[in-house]
Amino acid sequence: MAGQNGSGFLRKKYKRNKKFKKYYSLCVSEVAELYMNEKKWFAIYTKPRWEKKVDTTLLKKGIESWCPLQKVERQWSDRKKVIEEPLFKSYVFVHISEDERADVLRTDGVLNYVYHLSKPAVIRQEEIDIVKLYLLEKDAKVTVQSWSSLQEDLKVVIKQGIFMNNTGTVVRVAGRKKVYVRLESLDQVMIVEFPAQYVAPFNF
Repeated sequence: MAGQNGSGFLRKKYKRNKKFKKYYSLCVSEVAELYMNEKKWFAIYTKPRWEKKVDTTLLKKGIESWCPLQKVERQWSDRKKVIEEPLFKSYVFVHISEDERADVLRTDGVLNYVYHLSKPAVIRQEEIDIVKLYLLEKDAKVTVQSWSSLQEDLKVVIKQGIFMNNTGTVVRVAGRKKVYVRLESLDQVMIVEFPAQYVAPFNF
């Protein structure tokens, strides 16, 4: 009973106190504005082979966009050529606020956001940083594939390079060792192929 009387008193006081109501409304408004302006990473689907075009268009529109590229050697009929290819086929990452989301979808070549639990999947900054670090490793060969297509094998530790002392899991393919990291937001696996001497068994 005392609790009910107390809450009733606070409600009456709130209704009478216009200054408090105004202050409360301002606080709610500021919090909403901060939420709308907070930038987060999202992944978007693009038309096939439109990754670079979409990235360029978004940047021209003033939207922070990132299309991870890696150098790949291709054999032509008469010569070999090193070209830059998107690491994630039909994916581009955008670092945007809430009010920029619609503008991204209006960009030519963009099909939709990558969804998780019925809403655009937020990519953690740590995952973006991991991709950037892996792409800096000159002795690593990077590929991406579905998580469901791999099985856990040997736990290892990296002995050299920028990932020294980091642990990973090895996938054995034709005698070659690959270290991969799961990107949970995209449900994909990034595989980094290191020279065999870079990898040693990890002792628990």
